Amino acid sequence: MELLTNLVIGLIALLHLYFLWFEMFAWETTGRKIFRQMPAEIFPKTKVMAANQGLYNGFLVAGLVWSRVITDPIWAEKVALFFLTCVLIAGIFGAITASKKIFYVQGLPALVGIVLILI
Repeated sequence: MELLTNLVIGLIALLHLYFLWFEMFAWETTGRKIFRQMPAEIFPKTKVMAANQGLYNGFLVAGLVWSRVITDPIWAEKVALFFLTCVLIAGIFGAITASKKIFYVQGLPALVGIVLILI
């Protein structure tokens, strides 16, 4: 079970590392491909905002990675639960405010990680 938990947390961290990259460094190229429903003229105007969002995704990555290198198992579990809960809340909020797809991409994997830790 520990291997599966580590794998899920690792995949979530990689996903958020990807979010960091395109929001901070490729907003006007990759961002346009991901968010095709947004008008093209929005991307230059929202570049700084997207970079800020990317930075927050980086904090999530840092926390998830940190949770995997902590040697105390109880402390590692608590840190992982905190950061997975942050990801889950972001996924729920995104689903409510932007697109239901966000829950499946972001929230559901975090929920799976939380369940794996708790069982």
